[in-house]
Amino acid sequence: MTWTAFMTWMSNLIDGFMPAIGPAPTTLWQFVQWCLRGSQQIILLAAIVSGLAGMMEVSAAYLLGVLIDSTAQNVQAGRYFAEHTVLILVYVGFYMLIRPVFFGASAVFTGIVLPPNLTPLVQSRLHRWTLGQAVSFFDNDFAGRIAQKQTQTATALVNVVTEIINAAAFSIATLIGALVMLTAIDWRIAVCLMVWLGLYAIMIAWYLPRIRHRSKARAAARANVTGQIVDTITNIKTVKLFGHTNHEDAAAIDALKTYREKALYFGFLSAGFRFALMAMAGLLPVILVLMAIVLWQNGGASLGEIAATGALSMRISQMTGWVSFTMMAIYANIGEIEDGMRTLTPPHALTDRPDAVTIDRAQGQVVFDSVGFTYGRRTGGVENINLVVDSGEKLGIVGASGAGKSTLVSLLLRLYEVEAGRITLDGIDVRDLSQDNLRQHIAMVTQETAMFNRSAHDNIQYGRPDAPRADVVAAAKRANAHDFITDLKDHKGREGYEAYLGERGVKLSGGQRQRIALARAFLKDAPVLVLDEATSALDSETEAAIQTTLSDVMQGKTVIAIAHRLSTLSALDRIIVLDQGRIVEEGTHTALLARDGLYARYWMRQSGGFIGVRDAAE
Repeated sequence: MTWTAFMTWMSNLIDGFMPAIGPAPTTLWQFVQWCLRGSQQIILLAAIVSGLAGMMEVSAAYLLGVLIDSTAQNVQAGRYFAEHTVLILVYVGFYMLIRPVFFGASAVFTGIVLPPNLTPLVQSRLHRWTLGQAVSFFDNDFAGRIAQKQTQTATALVNVVTEIINAAAFSIATLIGALVMLTAIDWRIAVCLMVWLGLYAIMIAWYLPRIRHRSKARAAARANVTGQIVDTITNIKTVKLFGHTNHEDAAAIDALKTYREKALYFGFLSAGFRFALMAMAGLLPVILVLMAIVLWQNGGASLGEIAATGALSMRISQMTGWVSFTMMAIYANIGEIEDGMRTLTPPHALTDRPDAVTIDRAQGQVVFDSVGFTYGRRTGGVENINLVVDSGEKLGIVGASGAGKSTLVSLLLRLYEVEAGRITLDGIDVRDLSQDNLRQHIAMVTQETAMFNRSAHDNIQYGRPDAPRADVVAAAKRANAHDFITDLKDHKGREGYEAYLGERGVKLSGGQRQRIALARAFLKDAPVLVLDEATSALDSETEAAIQTTLSDVMQGKTVIAIAHRLSTLSALDRIIVLDQGRIVEEGTHTALLARDGLYARYWMRQSGGFIGVRDAAE
């Protein structure tokens, strides 16, 4: 096997994209196991290799002592190498071959095997779990904060694993070897080391939990800074339009002040810990070397054993400083993991049932059966909605802002769970379908169009990821988007369908984004089409052209259209009017006008009819 092949084999010992098993736990140890499951055996092997590397430190001190003792023998200087050839060969072989092999193997594990695989393993599991959260989870937090928590938690956990292997396994093996060697010299020196280790453990036990707590507070404050800044930058146009640069600056400064306070609180403790650590580390060589000298005076130790004790005590002294800083970093990282857990591990509010079914192609009948939903509040949402939308029917929904129009659509898509009643698709309760399968049968175009910072081609193809390019272009032409797409060019020189649209499609106008969204829905070709103010951002001429296309696309599909512009709904089969979460009127456009109710009032306002004093006040 070649060196490259061996390194490739080592790098693949852990599958960095293995799915997690079960839900994310909310307690630390179970959470760590959930994140690392499937890699524990390799992590244990890496710890063993690190421990063997630690034993090399003790072996080095032992060999030094043997070498010095050999020089103290009654040997002529010119014949030393000849009489101690084997010892010299062992000494050279140890430093030139054995020690480099063990340290090199440890470096391979901590540099090639673990971090490059554990980081994607943990982050992919956290990201996959976060993707399964309900919309309400994302409504209640900063997008930037959630993203940072995924990265921060994965990084902290991988740091904990690698540092435990680098420091804990290494140092434990070194200390065990040191106790064995010092016991062989004189048990009293070993007792001195054990007493020192006891004092050292007491100091660590006092400091590290406090460091962990303060690190957690610092991590939360840092994430809040990120969330605040990302929120500002995401809405930078609004900030500019309202002239609120100073206001946003003040908000960021407030978040940064909190972070500074938490960071200083952590720093004060960290400084005290380092001072105490250095004092403890300096005490060890003083005790052990002086004890060895006393024993030498009494004939209980050789000069080589004094040298070995001194070399080992100095190494342990240096190592404990390094290990303590590492332990402090480990506890700080554990604090960040716990802070990330609070954000990322809440149980999924919406889950597929264990026996969830899938359907190949829905016919498109939608039924709302006594549906009620209030977002967990006493008021708002919808109440006692009974509605049957037959397969192929074109239904319009009208109502004032807050009447419950978008709520109905969100419940149909199962972005929220109904609190009362049920919704069915082709007679199947939507809760009995898998969420992905349900949503694959519904194409939706909203007023707030969602764009990825990807190419125009990729944004349209999102409607059907396996669609060939010809179908993508055809969908763009049907949505009157082809012409402006061919003129696109991004900052990296990519043109046409390959040009990137910027974050949330900021490089496009509202109407252009709407046409991309329509093209995406056309390409999806789902049996149920939901239009939530789908043409609101279009100019009148483009809207007229799109309406012709929409009429063609709607053929054979169940359509649920929400619009404030009532002229876009007048040709639909049926219209319902919502008011305060209830259906108050229902019928065709002509029948509703004849009824002279709420719909007729809306129509008169938009068609330029007389608006009475009461209407004007409203």
